[in-house]
Amino acid sequence: MYDLLARLSEAFGPSGYEHEVREILKSELESGWDEAYVDSMGNLIASFAKGKSGPRAMIAAHMDEVGLIVDFIDDDGYLRFKKVGGIDDRILPATRVRVGPKKTPGVIGLKPKHLLKGDEGENVVKSDDLFIDIGVRSRSEAEELIRPGDYAVFDTPFRRISDDVVSGKALDDRAGCAMAAAVAMEELPLPVDIAFTVQEEVGLRGAKVAAERVRPDFAVVLEATSCADMPDPKARRRVTLLGHGPAITFQDSSSIPHRGLLNLLVRTAEEEGIRYQWKQATAGGNDAGSIHVAAGGIPTVSISLPCRYLHTPRSLLSLSDMSEAVRLVRAFLARVAKEGVPSH
Repeated sequence: MYDLLARLSEAFGPSGYEHEVREILKSELESGWDEAYVDSMGNLIASFAKGKSGPRAMIAAHMDEVGLIVDFIDDDGYLRFKKVGGIDDRILPATRVRVGPKKTPGVIGLKPKHLLKGDEGENVVKSDDLFIDIGVRSRSEAEELIRPGDYAVFDTPFRRISDDVVSGKALDDRAGCAMAAAVAMEELPLPVDIAFTVQEEVGLRGAKVAAERVRPDFAVVLEATSCADMPDPKARRRVTLLGHGPAITFQDSSSIPHRGLLNLLVRTAEEEGIRYQWKQATAGGNDAGSIHVAAGGIPTVSISLPCRYLHTPRSLLSLSDMSEAVRLVRAFLARVAKEGVPSH
């Protein structure tokens, strides 16, 4: 799982441009699936254990990452851009990026400090006032490499920073993709369609199409979530804690999980001795927001991986949390295979 996560993290895959991530997952899983297809949105949907009896599950994890899109090249060859997904303007200045199909290296620049006027130095620089510097001297030079509509993503190598913690970009939600792949690599107790979805970061778009296409009996969303466990006098702001196991969502801004599935998920974790924690915030959302209202309503739960510094060039997660999340998904599928999809 570590090697796959490393490859997925370093892949170039902002919302609407997920093909590199999709190809990695196809090469990893194609020897084990019963069938697979890429739908009109770009979702990769792979079926496993089709011959098994029991309720049909969908496991969803999104392939896309937050990024930038070039919308203008000025006369000096600097690239102006818009954000794709939720990125905090504070983290952008001096960040290394890769731009366009050739993955041209660049640095996000801003007005030098000695040219600032008035209170400019006291305020966060807005993304509209930033630019990407790719080291050229004119628009014509830049246009040999980049054109408007090209994407940029953070340029961050994946690395282990302690025995249990790794750092990289796009861990939201390449970690979910790696976990879904790990679940598929062992024998499954019931039929499972794994939906590697697109465009989650810009409105949960791919998941809606995938859920309408698959129409499962129930769904499990694998996601990364905020982990604000730095020193804070108000513990409830921490959302999740790194190394304390996967987080279970009781509500967020886009969905309320199916109560029967949620209770079964918690009972599974407790009876199997799997570490878990509650996500202590109701803000944000994930693909469950689209899935649970698709195809007449699909019972859905979310299992999230605590992740520090989400949507920045360098996020951190715990490998032991990943392993526990995979254990929980496998055990949960076995319970549903045995007991069926519970009622509300």
